[in-house]
Amino acid sequence: MQGLALRTEVYVDDADVHGDTPAEAASPATLERFLEQVQGRGVRMAALALGDREAALDVVQDAMTALISRYGDRSAEAWEPLFWRILQTRIRDVYRRRRVRQRVMAVLGLGDDAQEDPMLTLPDTFTPGPDQSLEDGRFAVDLESALRQLPLRQQQAFLLRHWEGLDTAATAAALGVSEGSVKTHLHRALQTLRQHLEAYR
Repeated sequence: MQGLALRTEVYVDDADVHGDTPAEAASPATLERFLEQVQGRGVRMAALALGDREAALDVVQDAMTALISRYGDRSAEAWEPLFWRILQTRIRDVYRRRRVRQRVMAVLGLGDDAQEDPMLTLPDTFTPGPDQSLEDGRFAVDLESALRQLPLRQQQAFLLRHWEGLDTAATAAALGVSEGSVKTHLHRALQTLRQHLEAYR
């Protein structure tokens, strides 16, 4: 894919969403088009979770590499749930590594107090203009801020279900949890988001 140096290693045993054998494998050109379609959305989702665009680019690249190397011979219909499942695995890996680092730093008395607050790096997406444009811009900023504050599972369940439009079963497969857990995460996420965005009712 143009402009993307894909790595060859796959370091996580990504669970297969579809256990069936490959059927009518799609062409490399079809796979490339699929990756072009999901790359930007994947980066945005990972950036919201990680608060770091460079880290988001890395995990999306890893997810794309895993999809190509392990599931490139699957049918085109299988790629989307597989891609989101792999991406969720990569995001959780980064979270786990960060938590370990934070615990070690705390034990050693080496806090990260000087680190920049990721909330301060949120883009100012509204520009001067009509009142509605200002309102829409403020809502986008406030929504992104509220999403960043959600627990990871709730955030990703909301994004997969309501931004990507996956159904409950596909969202559960992507997150590696039960459908009941997805519903619980969504319920809690929606409650929190409604509280944060009450002013826009």
